[in-house]
Amino acid sequence: MDTLIVDKVIEQMKNLPQELQWRVLEFTRALAVSTPQGIAGVQLLRFAGAIPQADVKAMKETIEQGCEQVDSNEW
Repeated sequence: MDTLIVDKVIEQMKNLPQELQWRVLEFTRALAVSTPQGIAGVQLLRFAGAIPQADVKAMKETIEQGCEQVDSNEW
């Protein structure tokens, strides 16, 4: 943890009214629980090559045909 950032936040909070300090506290709590948890890429390597190459090619072609076109009348 970078204590310089924490110190700066504390200094800023000292100048806020108590109501806003509570909002900052609630916000930091919300951030702490909303931090996405993921899996390290190394753990996903076991899936490399799991999709047959022919299927990968078919998916790529379908994406290129269906997603790389702009319909100017769509909106």
